[in-house]
Amino acid sequence: MADSSVTPVIPAGGRGGGVPAPTGEPLVALTDVNKHFGALHVLKDISLTVSRGEVVVVIGPSGSGKSTLCRAINRLEPIDSGTITLDGVDLPEEGKALARLRADVGMVFQSFNLFAHKTVLDNVALGPIKVKKMKPKDARELALGLLERVGVADQADKLPAQLSGGQQQRVAIARALAMAPKVLLFDEPTSALDPEMVNEVLDVMVALAKEGMTMLVVTHEMGFARKAADRVVFMADGQIVEQADPDQFFDHPTSNRAKDFLGKILTH
Repeated sequence: MADSSVTPVIPAGGRGGGVPAPTGEPLVALTDVNKHFGALHVLKDISLTVSRGEVVVVIGPSGSGKSTLCRAINRLEPIDSGTITLDGVDLPEEGKALARLRADVGMVFQSFNLFAHKTVLDNVALGPIKVKKMKPKDARELALGLLERVGVADQADKLPAQLSGGQQQRVAIARALAMAPKVLLFDEPTSALDPEMVNEVLDVMVALAKEGMTMLVVTHEMGFARKAADRVVFMADGQIVEQADPDQFFDHPTSNRAKDFLGKILTH
């Protein structure tokens, strides 16, 4: 099992040696996606492809549409127009097909969303039992292995409220992994954490990137973007303004909007 207490060492500007390269085969594809909240146009003709094995980090100012983009990929937010496909199949609208899709698209939220009345182990085992019809004994064994992988196996019998925020978020990652998803979506996974807990969650995410997990990560953590991303996507005002590999984006941004954004956040 991976030891999450050890910070993975990855060269800046990419995931580095031994990492499976993205295949170039589209796993998630958005084409001309639009979304309104009333009169507010929050996603404007978004087209974006995430290849199998690729780590795409989405950054940008608050209100730029990043979280809405993330939530649209598993239909937590319905879109007004355009198409979104997973592994070549259009996202279903509702029903059992949508439930199956959500098993393939893992989601890690800002606020953990764990079941407060269930133990950590039961939180992770529940999905495989209910959705994948796994035997409870096998699901608990799987869950324990995943909790060990994210470094919180010793907390398995506790309730979420007995854990720190960083530990709860690592449980949430284990819960998403328990469904064996094709892609993991992270929506600001560290923004609700105290600063000293941020790295313990990012370390787990970096380890997943090293293992070749397909990931789309909405975050303000620029160090993670530079360290773990294959590609950085910069959004502003509901549009994708610029995208490039981390070194290119952080060292040589091309748009004035990105230059202004980076100038504000990297000088503080």
